[in-house]
Amino acid sequence: MPLSVKSKLKELVRKISQSPGVYLMKDRLGRIIYVGKAKNLKKRVSTYFQTSRKFNHSQPKVASMIELIWDIETIEVKSEAEALLLEGKLIKKWKPKYNTDFVDDKRFLMIRVDVNNEMPKFRLTRLKQDEKSIYFGPFAHSGLLRKTLFHLRQKYGILLSDAHPKKIDDDRWKLYDDVRSEIFGHTNIITTDEYRQRVNSASIFLEGKSKEWLSDLKSEMQIESMNQNYEKAAEIRDLVKALGNTLLKTRKFTRENNDINKSHTASTELQNILQFDSIPKCIECFDISHISGTFVVASMVQFLNGTPNNKQYRRYKIKSFIGNDDFKAMQEVVSRRYCRLKIENKNFPDLVVIDGGKGQVSAALSAFLSNDIEPPPLIGLAKKQETIIFTDNRPPLNLPYYNEGLKLLQHMRDEAHRFANTFNADIRSKRIKETVLDDIPGLGSVRRKILLQHFGNLNKLKKASVVDISDVKNIGPNLAEMIFKFLH
Repeated sequence: MPLSVKSKLKELVRKISQSPGVYLMKDRLGRIIYVGKAKNLKKRVSTYFQTSRKFNHSQPKVASMIELIWDIETIEVKSEAEALLLEGKLIKKWKPKYNTDFVDDKRFLMIRVDVNNEMPKFRLTRLKQDEKSIYFGPFAHSGLLRKTLFHLRQKYGILLSDAHPKKIDDDRWKLYDDVRSEIFGHTNIITTDEYRQRVNSASIFLEGKSKEWLSDLKSEMQIESMNQNYEKAAEIRDLVKALGNTLLKTRKFTRENNDINKSHTASTELQNILQFDSIPKCIECFDISHISGTFVVASMVQFLNGTPNNKQYRRYKIKSFIGNDDFKAMQEVVSRRYCRLKIENKNFPDLVVIDGGKGQVSAALSAFLSNDIEPPPLIGLAKKQETIIFTDNRPPLNLPYYNEGLKLLQHMRDEAHRFANTFNADIRSKRIKETVLDDIPGLGSVRRKILLQHFGNLNKLKKASVVDISDVKNIGPNLAEMIFKFLH
């Protein structure tokens, strides 16, 4: 800071009154970089420029801020309580850089969980440096926070910053090479998914603990304010605000992870039910929809890790026959789907689910065999009693209604049903609109078909002029005018 600026600031400080108020620190461009409040403005502001006071080691952020100060503005108020309120309003309005930074100052600790890592660790930190991690805090009582973190390790078996887990194979990890595994009393060799469940449980606990601490802090803030300890009350207020903001973010994370855990549990149940060597991660489910043999369509929905993968949803119009035959329709769509995947050299799903009983499952299986394709694991889900149908010699299986694996199969079946019915309804609606043309005198079925093929749909035909319509093959000027008047 130039000597001329220091002299100017000292002169400003000498002129500041001793009343309560708010002071604004500004940089050389006139930007407010810090807002503070004081019971005695002159006394408080002068502390920043006392040569006997050194900030370099104890408070480095304060030292760096002082170097940027080029001007000081003060606002006098009647009381310290009024100064506290005004300070909060001005911070909210201007969002000064150093007020924001001081919330994350060394006084407060947080717990950081690096959830994007394969094996997330829980560690203490003072600054939010990684937006991809989640944070709990800040907390005023560092001793209590450290005890809580060690308690989490013992209760949930999570890793702290001092742990260095080793990967054993594709999905298993060894957490410790020493006696800590025995001390903490948790399984030392664990899969990534199993460890993720530990992380989620510990995060839910921390969120609950954070709410408890937040409630305590609010009570403490009210007591300090009632006792007119406004500096202390303001410090706790900043902490309450920061902790409240953190809780909003962590609630979203814990909700998402609860859903992930449910999906993982359901997929694991399916693995056990179907006697698979590994969890079925990619599952595709088929359904047929029609109205008394008309408007026959099919749908295929795909689930990844127990959740819908909407981008891979497919719908089909039945092309190989006309009429009502669910078995033929199922054979056609399964054949079309997996012949295409084979040609494109793409991976098949870990499991195929058919909405239906033995007949539909047999039809789906024949689609693979007739095209010389090795079928992936294939089952059916018969609606009447939610019976699982197998393609091998295993008898049909009925699971308890509360079984998570069954719930996942039902979710997929219902989603495939919804998707097929929506497609069916779209086609019917389009066809009903097109039947309006049946009432036009002199317009037979051949010319109706030509018109719709030319314009694509009824809406585009309605927008066409008489000249546009007369340009269509086999549609003369007189008939074109009749069609135009009829539609309008």
